[in-house]
Amino acid sequence: MEIAVSRKAHFNAAHRLHVKEWDDEKNKAFFGNCNNLNYHGHNYDLIVTVSGEIDPVSGFLIDMKVLGAIIHEEIENRFDHKNLNMDCEAFKELNPTAENIAVVIWNFLRNRLEKHLKLKVILYETERNFVEYNGN
Repeated sequence: MEIAVSRKAHFNAAHRLHVKEWDDEKNKAFFGNCNNLNYHGHNYDLIVTVSGEIDPVSGFLIDMKVLGAIIHEEIENRFDHKNLNMDCEAFKELNPTAENIAVVIWNFLRNRLEKHLKLKVILYETERNFVEYNGN
């Protein structure tokens, strides 16, 4: 029997969507206000879902305190109140779109979880715009 547990997290971060191979006109036309030279920010909400088999001894799939600590260490400490383009090594050469941020988050978390556990992240950039990634 497979079960899933989820934990919610939050971070605030600034970014600028920009393709350096494009000229300023094309970037502005494609990304609009998200290409603001002075950056712009979001209040990101993150839902991390882990799924797998319940441990018959503990009754847990994963200890939620442990999952919360991993999210705090790997994501909140790394991204909260940061300029993703300037402060985060992961986005030095990667455009920090919601899609790319979700994949980067998934990879950081995947490295900290036991291999038998499945992982999915949902990243809300706004209340209406969100992305979902499960490693596929």
